[in-house]
Amino acid sequence: MIKHWTKFAVVGFLFVGSHSVAQQRLTFDEAWGRVSTITKPINGFTGWADNDHYLEYNREENRTYKVNVGNGHREIYVPTERKSTKVVAKNNDIYIQFASGEEKNLTNSPDVPEQNPTLSPDGNYVAFTRESNLFSIAVSNGKETQYTNDGTDVIYNGWSSWVYYEEILGRATNYKAFWWSPDSKQIAFMRFDDTKVPMFPIYGSKGQNGYLEQTRYPKAGQSNPEVKVGFVKVEEKNVVWADFNPKDDQYFGEPYWSYDSKSIMVQWMNRDQTNLKFYTLNPTSGSKNEIYNEEQPTWINLDHDERITYLADNKHYILKSDKTGWAHYYLYTLDGKLVNAITSGDWQVSKLQLIDEKSKVIYFTARKENSATSDLYRVDYSGKNLKRLTFGDYTHQVSVSPNGKYFITTYSNVTTPPKVSLVDNKGKVLKGLADAKSSDFDKYKIGKTEYLTVKSDDGKFDLPVIITYPVDFDESKQYPVVMSIYGGPDAGSVRNTWKNTSTSPYGGMSQHWANEGIIQIECDHRASGHYGKQGVAWMHRNLGNWELVDYITIAKWLKAKPFVKKDKLLITGHSYGGYMTCLALTKGSDYFDYGIAGAPVTSWELYDTHYTERWMDTPQDNPEGYKNGSILTYVDKYKGGLRILHGDMDDNVHMQNTIQLVDALTDRDVPFEFMIYPGSRHGWSRSKIRYDFKERVRFYYQNLLERPVPEDFNK
Repeated sequence: MIKHWTKFAVVGFLFVGSHSVAQQRLTFDEAWGRVSTITKPINGFTGWADNDHYLEYNREENRTYKVNVGNGHREIYVPTERKSTKVVAKNNDIYIQFASGEEKNLTNSPDVPEQNPTLSPDGNYVAFTRESNLFSIAVSNGKETQYTNDGTDVIYNGWSSWVYYEEILGRATNYKAFWWSPDSKQIAFMRFDDTKVPMFPIYGSKGQNGYLEQTRYPKAGQSNPEVKVGFVKVEEKNVVWADFNPKDDQYFGEPYWSYDSKSIMVQWMNRDQTNLKFYTLNPTSGSKNEIYNEEQPTWINLDHDERITYLADNKHYILKSDKTGWAHYYLYTLDGKLVNAITSGDWQVSKLQLIDEKSKVIYFTARKENSATSDLYRVDYSGKNLKRLTFGDYTHQVSVSPNGKYFITTYSNVTTPPKVSLVDNKGKVLKGLADAKSSDFDKYKIGKTEYLTVKSDDGKFDLPVIITYPVDFDESKQYPVVMSIYGGPDAGSVRNTWKNTSTSPYGGMSQHWANEGIIQIECDHRASGHYGKQGVAWMHRNLGNWELVDYITIAKWLKAKPFVKKDKLLITGHSYGGYMTCLALTKGSDYFDYGIAGAPVTSWELYDTHYTERWMDTPQDNPEGYKNGSILTYVDKYKGGLRILHGDMDDNVHMQNTIQLVDALTDRDVPFEFMIYPGSRHGWSRSKIRYDFKERVRFYYQNLLERPVPEDFNK
């Protein structure tokens, strides 16, 4: 791991500016990514056709090949499996599309839309929701079965309440809250009662009178939905309810059916989010049996991704938990008995890539060598014979073959454009497959980028930083700085990867700003995930504090450098990054000069229960923490230089947050900029992105560079 800046500063600065005189700067179009110069597009390696053939997508031909790992023989890839049957919702009805190409209309209710049609594993039924009730329909004869009848505008069966959709089950579900059993004979679902959940209105401005979009949105400390877990047999109408009291203040995570469909595992958590339990439920009787109990003094994440992975032996599962302060894998029997820890240590696992049950080996990615990189490892179920399979000081994105004998890695770091290699399961590189580095790479001057760490003020942490210097960097000159952050708990953004050029309005501009003479910084704080759960736990009941402490440390470190302009440090971020930007321009205004804040939370009692209370507990239990974490507390410290952006239809971080901040700021005689994006949610609608990009460019030139925007931006 690269240590503190002072150990290699001399080497770093000697390197910068030492290019051959024959090198040339990137033109505007090249720096922006309109023209590829220093890098070139490479083919996509999209997975595996089988154990011995990987898939390569040829961009020029728009065609996918399967390639033999042994002899490199290539042939056009034609999937050997029969085209699958699928269901789609269109014209407010459900259609099934058979492998033969035939399409059949299953429902006929165009005035009442069906939602989330989901084919049963055996292909004989489609489950869906309609008007907050759960249904299925037989594919063969169109027989429709309605399982629930109490759906209303506040009672939803198989359709998520907003806070579950956003925070627990995930937006990828599109509000779906039902699950087929593997044998296709049963459906598990959740029933939500939002009666006591406050309504939040979002005003839409279109039309002569506008309109209101109303969502049951529980803000910190308010009532959550009451939830029940139910089961139905496909050919019956009787619902069996799991043996939980829906009046309890509790959360339920995503359930997991057993392979034989005889039971289902449900995750349960208390409102304080300090106690996680797994229950095995009998779907016939609803009875429950507790098989796992975890408690932590701060919080436990109720993950909807990879918390539990069942093994095909129908005897074990692999659990992912950060109960030791670092995320690791554990082997459990189905009845909840711990067999052994599979991984351990002061580092954390990221994702299971493959489970080889025959050899009793798992392949997984982890941030072990360096918290800013990712590598592939293999280890026995027993926890023995841990081996790193990837190589070098790179961030690796891997795709493992079905039998685990090979993997393809796409890898890079801040100085190396992406490369692709074929590697075996011993870690031996068999073949280089692609290299994005252009043959003209060395002909051009680019801003040097490096990964480094800065010691926290209390000396406890090495804070990760990526810095890109201006082209022709001269330590005797002074440059403005842009600091890009996110800042949320366990959500760091510093990764040791290539910072590419692209035409995206918000990404890929690093070489343009390097050409223009701006230093660019990405940085993370102690609780961003680089130091595991034990690092994230510093944020408990104290959002906004340690993040800003560490960002100020980096700001002071920067401004102590003779080459940094002392009044030209801009910080920018969106969502939680918008919150931190506003906090930096108020509470931290002695250290930050400008900020662009997108969709900021401005006071935590304005955000939802599950996310906010995980870190902060409730406003009733932690009034000082909420006060100290609110931007509104520090508006008197604001000195100017802030631009705030918000979509008026944001259903996640409501524009109410920004309006309250604007209200407070307008009571003082210090200017700021504020932009509303009509019709936009938490991100801007496509029609607004180009305008927002040009305004960001204008802000940089006006405040950091103090010169007009080049005409090239108007092309």
